[in-house]
Amino acid sequence: MTKTDIFLSHFQKISATSKIFLLQNLSIMVKAGIPLASSIKTLAEQTKQIKMKIILTDLSEKIGQGKSLYEGLESYKKDFGEMFINMIRAGEASGRLDEILRDLYTQTKKDHELKSKIKGAMTYPTIIICAVFGIGAFMMVFVLPNITKVFSDTNIQLPLITQILIGTSNFITNNWIVVLISLVLFFFIITKAIKTKIGKSFLDKTFLATPVLGTIIQKINLAQFSRSISSLIKSDIDIVEAFTITSRTLNNSLYRQALIESSEQIKKGEKIEAVFKNYPKLFPPSVIQMISVGEETGSLDQILENLSGFYEEEVSQTMDSLPTIIEPVLMIFIGIAVGGVALAIMMPIYSLTEAF
Repeated sequence: MTKTDIFLSHFQKISATSKIFLLQNLSIMVKAGIPLASSIKTLAEQTKQIKMKIILTDLSEKIGQGKSLYEGLESYKKDFGEMFINMIRAGEASGRLDEILRDLYTQTKKDHELKSKIKGAMTYPTIIICAVFGIGAFMMVFVLPNITKVFSDTNIQLPLITQILIGTSNFITNNWIVVLISLVLFFFIITKAIKTKIGKSFLDKTFLATPVLGTIIQKINLAQFSRSISSLIKSDIDIVEAFTITSRTLNNSLYRQALIESSEQIKKGEKIEAVFKNYPKLFPPSVIQMISVGEETGSLDQILENLSGFYEEEVSQTMDSLPTIIEPVLMIFIGIAVGGVALAIMMPIYSLTEAF
């Protein structure tokens, strides 16, 4: 590795595929009885991502000096996450590191597949919307000024829609620098606003209340919540700590807050079922009922694992059909936009032909 590679690695993020590669191979090697330091050193030589190679090399050296894997990973909490490190700690303490690594592998792989599905489903509508706005901007700046010049030479009364179109086109053409700077500032302010606690909470509430999108977000968060809690409980991590750790892994601030508040109530002796009834918009009755069964039978980890599988399948099916659901809406949006422009241009032309 060159100095440039090491410098650039500070700006890299450990990819999900690198974690999956590490967990899958390390679990097999640990189960086979290969010393941990040797296993990690071997994987460091095989991995292609520079940052992962640097981390694994450092880990193998620390373990060779007598430190545990958990102690070595403590320096890389930002890269691997609190849940990852705590499960490793529990695995080493219980002597079931190979099993924990396998569970982590399954969890990481499922999370990666879920996120890939979501990204894949959103690619099509994103491209279409960007293309529509791009074509619209091109027409406003380069096409419409030439067409509307004809109208300005006549004395006919232009329809309101045509006046708005010409006014918008002229403003963008004459003030394109101001428009460009305004758009950049707008997106910058919006990006900063949604990163604040209030902005994030408002956005999450809005998304959850939106038809179709709200259902998808709920299923995604329930799938991640169920699998995370199940994996942590299997690792013999206390249920209160499991809730606290999981709250930091979810993207939706409403679910995060619900889990933090729930952990406090559970610490006082409340059952999960009773606590979750305070959040009917986040946890459906079916989920609460299944959790109740899990608590009563002592099989909460298995129940939650089944729940995660169910919701992951639900999200997968929804993402597969999402383009079909969105396509008619996009077509209507495009039709209205194209029809509005065509109407604004054709109405004055029709008036001109009537005049002659």
